[in-house]
Amino acid sequence: MLENLGRWMTLFLAVTSLGFLLIYFFNKHIILLILGFVLMISGSIEMLLFGYGIYHGKKNVAKVIDDFETKLQSFKKLF
Repeated sequence: MLENLGRWMTLFLAVTSLGFLLIYFFNKHIILLILGFVLMISGSIEMLLFGYGIYHGKKNVAKVIDDFETKLQSFKKLF
């Protein structure tokens, strides 16, 4: 699941880069300039959103692993 979020983040990095290229090379054409700004802003927002999800996902996985190890240690003490 976290790997899929990383792939989506890479995709939105490409979208943001494409938006930057449209802004840089086609600044005389208003439609392409607006499209570039839309792609760059939406890609940046999505990158922040998916980065936030990856960060909290890794924290949750670490919590689950720690909880499992604690339960395993207490189970070993019983036997």
